[in-house]
Amino acid sequence: MAGRVAVSVEGASKHFRLRHTHSLKEGLVWAVQGRPRHEDFHALAPLDLEVREGESVALLGRNGSGKSTLLKLVAGVMAPDTGRVRVRGRLAGLLEVGAGFHPDLTGRENVHLNASILGMGPATIRARFEEIVAFADIGPFLDTQVRFYSSGMFLRLAFSVAVHTEPDVFLVDEVLAVGDEAFRDKCLTRIEQLSAEGRTLVVVSHDLPLVERLCGRGVVLDAGRVVHDGPVVPAVERLRAVL
Repeated sequence: MAGRVAVSVEGASKHFRLRHTHSLKEGLVWAVQGRPRHEDFHALAPLDLEVREGESVALLGRNGSGKSTLLKLVAGVMAPDTGRVRVRGRLAGLLEVGAGFHPDLTGRENVHLNASILGMGPATIRARFEEIVAFADIGPFLDTQVRFYSSGMFLRLAFSVAVHTEPDVFLVDEVLAVGDEAFRDKCLTRIEQLSAEGRTLVVVSHDLPLVERLCGRGVVLDAGRVVHDGPVVPAVERLRAVL
C-alpha cells in the first residue's frame, strides 16, 4: 500500500478575472477612455503534479506564483478550470485563519461544527473533545463567541481540531505565522509527528528554514508553472536564486 498516489493534479489550470471598475459610472468612464475594464489573470497554467503517500512537500515561489491557488484546488475550495485534482483519504488543513468557523458560535460549538465538516462523527468528536481543548489551550474563551477571538486564538482552535481528525493528507498555508512562539513550536512538533506516522503533508510557506525542517521535497512555481521539483534543499536554493 505504501507509495500510492495521495494527491494527483492532472492538467489543472485556474484563471481569475480582475475587475478595474466597480460601478456603472466607472465602467462608462473607462469605456469612453478606451481602457479595459477587466483583465484575465492566469494563476495556474495547466500543470501536473503527484504527491505520494507519506511525502512531505513544500510549494515554493514568489507572491503570485500560484502556490496558494494550487493548494486550494487540492483542498477542494476551488475547482480547476481545466483538468482534475484527486485526493486519496481524509483531507484536513489550515488555509485561512478561522476558515470553517461560525462567528456567532462559541469555541465549544465550533469544535463540533468544524470537526463534523472535516468528517468526524459525533461519537468520535465526543471522545476526542477534551484532547482538542487541551491542545488548543484557550482557557475560559472556549465558551466565548469566536467573533471575539484574536487570530492566534483562531489558529489554536482550528489547528487542534484539524490534527485530531487524524488526516491522511494535511495542508498548511502560512497560517502558523500568526501564532505565538510556544504554540508554533507545539504545532510544528505535531506536524512532524503526523509526518513520522506516514501522513502526507503539503506546505506553503515563505519561511524557508521551516520548509527545510518539515519537508523532504520542494516544488518551485513561477507564473503558475512548475520550474523545479526535487529534494527540498536544492529547491530552496533555486528559490533563493530567483529571489
